[in-house]
Amino acid sequence: MFRPLYWFGNDGKAEVNDSLSLAAAPVYSNGGKTVTIKLKPYNWSNGTAVTSADVMFWFNMAKAEKTNYAAYVPGQFPDNIVSATAPDAKTIVFNTDKAYSQQWFLSNQLGQITPMPAAWDMTAANTKGTCASSESGCAAVYKYLIAQSKDLPTYATNPLWQVVDGPWSLKSFNSDGHITFVPNTKYSGPVKPTLKEFIEVPFTTDSAEFNVLRGASTIDVGYLPTQDLSSPRPANTSPGQAGPNPLSANYTLAPWNLYGINYFPINFNNPTVGPIFKQLYFRQALQSTVDQKGILTSAAKNYGFETTGPVPLFPDSPLISATEKSNPYPFNIDAAKKYLTDNGWTVASGTAATCSKPGTAAGDCGAGVTAGQKLSFNLQYASGTQTITTAMQSLKSNAAQAGIILNISPAPFNTVTGTAIPCSGKTCTWEMGNWGGGWVYAPDYYPTGETLFQTGAGSNSGSYSNAAMDKLISDSTTQSGTAVMQAYENALAKDVPVIWQPNYTYSLTEVANGLKGATTQNPYSAINPEDWHY
Repeated sequence: MFRPLYWFGNDGKAEVNDSLSLAAAPVYSNGGKTVTIKLKPYNWSNGTAVTSADVMFWFNMAKAEKTNYAAYVPGQFPDNIVSATAPDAKTIVFNTDKAYSQQWFLSNQLGQITPMPAAWDMTAANTKGTCASSESGCAAVYKYLIAQSKDLPTYATNPLWQVVDGPWSLKSFNSDGHITFVPNTKYSGPVKPTLKEFIEVPFTTDSAEFNVLRGASTIDVGYLPTQDLSSPRPANTSPGQAGPNPLSANYTLAPWNLYGINYFPINFNNPTVGPIFKQLYFRQALQSTVDQKGILTSAAKNYGFETTGPVPLFPDSPLISATEKSNPYPFNIDAAKKYLTDNGWTVASGTAATCSKPGTAAGDCGAGVTAGQKLSFNLQYASGTQTITTAMQSLKSNAAQAGIILNISPAPFNTVTGTAIPCSGKTCTWEMGNWGGGWVYAPDYYPTGETLFQTGAGSNSGSYSNAAMDKLISDSTTQSGTAVMQAYENALAKDVPVIWQPNYTYSLTEVANGLKGATTQNPYSAINPEDWHY
């Protein structure tokens, strides 16, 4: 319904799509510190033009409410903008505090912007706001919009949400996931919908969805649960290739791999176990108990690829370093035990290891770890997907052999993501949380990691902090090329800021035979049903 300034994902490739972007490519001047953007002729569904004021509306809101924005990174957008102006209705000019890598600035700074309609610049139902023209007017507008957004039953009727610039508008909405979209007849983009409606149909379990698909239902595009594959993907094929399809009579199988990484965060700020997590040797030990290849082979039936650092290993890219390709911490129970015994822990398989040598000298348990403290932790994971459940059971079993006891418990996805968040103080008590999907690089489309791993970043869920890593991340934002990226990538892969997990194929998409345009899928997880047709 709402299109970003720059659209990413081009015919299935992880790159910017100029034809679907609302603006032309940015032009850099003044030594790279002045960025000029020209808008294309797009309109909102109420007939008004998408203008530079709509971009300034978003920008002012981002400045005023940056601490409420998950993609916010201290010192970066919008902090790094010295001035922002709209000299005319189709032009925006940003002046930055220094010159940045142009690839990074387009992908990870300008790529965040989604113009907001003037219809949203309200402080009450009949009271106009001033956020589009002034940052000082944004707090009241934000308060009103957030209050309106919490009223789910009115999503399809509230006039606020009916003004769109994308190819679809909302016809009906139910908080259980039943959603119907219809074409935006005023859409001014290059690809207009031909379907009468686009309907999202939720299922509470993957087995329920499989039963409907197996019955040759009216579902045009569905998702095959991994456990219902008749055979795994052949080991000598690419993650993008499909194996045998049990629903081939009615559907074409199209694996959907996202440009991202899979991991689960650990809470460095937990007052009790945080000091243990801050010890590199412990993170090395726990990572060494993750049998990524085994999980991919058994639970995922060869659909997916390993995660060994911040740069995805698929698709192949010059950014991928030899360090990531070789995996610094392959599955090795004996190595996991040695990391612990070399650093003051008494390890017995099947029971929680005990700190028997507290202190900060070489070979001691480390700062903040007390005598007799045990390696026993609570790990909450997202329920409802058998692959994730199997992976967590595997990790629990393997970690126990190295003296690390994981008390795993399933919970709804929203519960896990709502619990495993940055925090501090006595109430910051969560320990480990696995929502099952890690991170897709969007809206940080270039994998420099500032959104995830820089100190204080909004999506740095475990509050990981490393000054040397902050410097390497900063370098990757100001310098172009693979060398600076690989320096950061290698250091982070070895420092284990999170526990890397297999990057499962996002979905085994089943496309009804005869439906065109749905088998090429966006690597950043966007769905484009305007491309679909029979």
